[in-house]
Amino acid sequence: MSRMISILHKIEDALLVSLLLLMIGLAVFQIVLRNGFEAGIVWADPLIRVLVLWLGLIGAMVASRTDNHISIDIVSKYLPTGLQRVAGLLIYLFTTIICALMTWHSARFVLMEKADGMLAFFSVPIWLCELIIPFAFGIITIRYALFFLGNLIRIFIPRSLKHS
Repeated sequence: MSRMISILHKIEDALLVSLLLLMIGLAVFQIVLRNGFEAGIVWADPLIRVLVLWLGLIGAMVASRTDNHISIDIVSKYLPTGLQRVAGLLIYLFTTIICALMTWHSARFVLMEKADGMLAFFSVPIWLCELIIPFAFGIITIRYALFFLGNLIRIFIPRSLKHS
């Protein structure tokens, strides 16, 4: 199972790097065409906007796998150790719920966009470009639910039961 997860992490990393290189390359090429030849690629700007969306959400997925999201944590460092664990547990639960709601509502949004039938560029429907939103939030939801369950087990199951 850990080998499969490692492969999925490598796919995420490779996708992230590939999209970043594609976005940078396309943007630089577009700038050269505009400034050097007074021309440009009609579909490049919409594609770059889609790539920014995908990069941001895949980056969030990558950050979530190691629990490296931005957090504001003023209160918990002043709490006793036991309460810090409970606060962390509540944070994981809250994050899971918010991400699940984002998954649900972004999936509804994509379905509405599909019904509209609008195109992003070429003949690519805009809803295909937006599929990353519910997908990424779904992955983040699963990861934070697993963090929550792992911490719940760590806090409430005595060590003697874990090793039996």
